[in-house]
Amino acid sequence: MLHCSKLMPQGRGLARVLVQRASTITLDWDVRQKSRFDSTDSAGRALGIFLPRGTVVRGGDVLVAEDGSLVRVEAAPQDVLRITACTEHGSPFDLTRAAYHLGNRHVPIELQPDHLKIEPDHVLADMLRAMHMTVVAVSEPFEPESGAYGDHGGHAHGGHSEHGHGQHDHAPVAAKRIAIPIRSAPAAPHVHGPDCKHEH
Repeated sequence: MLHCSKLMPQGRGLARVLVQRASTITLDWDVRQKSRFDSTDSAGRALGIFLPRGTVVRGGDVLVAEDGSLVRVEAAPQDVLRITACTEHGSPFDLTRAAYHLGNRHVPIELQPDHLKIEPDHVLADMLRAMHMTVVAVSEPFEPESGAYGDHGGHAHGGHSEHGHGQHDHAPVAAKRIAIPIRSAPAAPHVHGPDCKHEH
């Protein structure tokens, strides 16, 4: 078994051609949260990954094996819920609201400009639909926001402590939550049920 104990976030510092030629491993979020796991790369080599405790591996990261070879990590498609604002009965602000409420429940969330993604949870799905969100089950790579999980280049890479990154510091998570405005009145009544003309 070939051991990998060094990680280069997003292959920074490596020539693009070296990254493109590297063998690959495809891992889902559950495995990429672990700092120690076994895998087999695209070249058929058995790998033992031993990273510092609390390390999170992201799609696009590059592992360095003990023989100096490179292994590019790809995020595997997995079951997730894609959350978007209802275009007929809501507004883009609803997505901010949904992210706020999910964050209060310490749910890992992938944030995108036009949608959110979370792991499947029927209770949360019902809550979001009650907030006039469109929730659809899909199979896609999952890259949750760092938040309380730490960060490397915009992605998680540590434990629950906040830390700086050389040229910049991240504001505490609590401060971010306080800064998000909350709508004081609920949206206009609308039931997303069988008579609705769009899928939720």
